[in-house]
Amino acid sequence: MAKQALIVVDIQNDYFPQGKWPLVGADAAADNAARMIQAFRDAGDQVVHIRHEFTSDTAPFFTPGSEGAKLHRKVLNRSNEPVVLKHFVNAFRETELQALLDQHGIKNLVIVGSMSHMCIDGVARAAADLGYGVTVIHDACATLDLEFNGVVVPAAQVHAAFMSALSFAYATVVSTVDFLAASH
Repeated sequence: MAKQALIVVDIQNDYFPQGKWPLVGADAAADNAARMIQAFRDAGDQVVHIRHEFTSDTAPFFTPGSEGAKLHRKVLNRSNEPVVLKHFVNAFRETELQALLDQHGIKNLVIVGSMSHMCIDGVARAAADLGYGVTVIHDACATLDLEFNGVVVPAAQVHAAFMSALSFAYATVVSTVDFLAASH
């Protein structure tokens, strides 16, 4: 089987209830992400954490050096797990992520984190375009209500739309339980 890595995207303090940009279901998604992290650790597979910081102190969230930009306690990295700092939606853009994965011979990525409609979508599509096999764990991802042209789109519908789109051509999209059951 090709080597796989778990990519833990932007599970950071600002996305939780006391943060600057709280997501719907952030705690439940982080709990599932933590289960995935433990499973990958137990299997000896690579875990890579992605941490987003904007480059401006006036950003609405994830401001440089802030408490909100730190990884959430539920998903803290171990000393042997790299944390890739990014400044864009796509975790491959202007980061060492691809080089790190290539260095470890990784061919398949399993993605968890936030936000479903931005950074999860961005990294999953980029990974597929780069030739990686991609799996997204849908219940280990979170997003928020969006608004477009006066229409409020509830987070559950935003999430479903993006998971549906990813599953059409870019990724296998499964639940935490189904992924863990299939990997044993």
